[in-house]
Amino acid sequence: MSASARRPQPSRRRSAGPAGPVHVTRQVHFNAAHRLHNPAFGRAWNERTYGLCASPHGHGHNYILEATVAGIPDADTGYVIDLVRLKDILHRAVADRVDHKNLNVDVDFLRGVIPTTENLVVAFWNEIAPKVQGGRLHALRLYETPRNFVDYFGPEGAR
Repeated sequence: MSASARRPQPSRRRSAGPAGPVHVTRQVHFNAAHRLHNPAFGRAWNERTYGLCASPHGHGHNYILEATVAGIPDADTGYVIDLVRLKDILHRAVADRVDHKNLNVDVDFLRGVIPTTENLVVAFWNEIAPKVQGGRLHALRLYETPRNFVDYFGPEGAR
């Protein structure tokens, strides 16, 4: 028997079969400072509303951003989206631009935005969603602390 006859043949099967949407998630981490302050109101209102988070000196967080992309796995690659590509999108669109920055003053796409976790996740969506190809951005989850996080499913809501 020849050597080529003994070698296993590649499978002709490229996917697991018909599938509904699969959700693929990637995490990135960044550290940033912010101050919760609405300039339309005075110091007393801001302190009542935001408590210690209204300190003029700001404070920082070790954030975790999770992005979930939904889609049908590609028949040739088996991927909804290449996770290396998703990691690159998350870093270029958001993480590299906000890491070790003051979110109130150092980040162009956050100018004029009160940097609550709710507002941040919406702003991040606007930066990330247009760059995702091969699936669609399904959700972002932003952890401000291990116990406090926000989920956002885009302007259309969860589908």
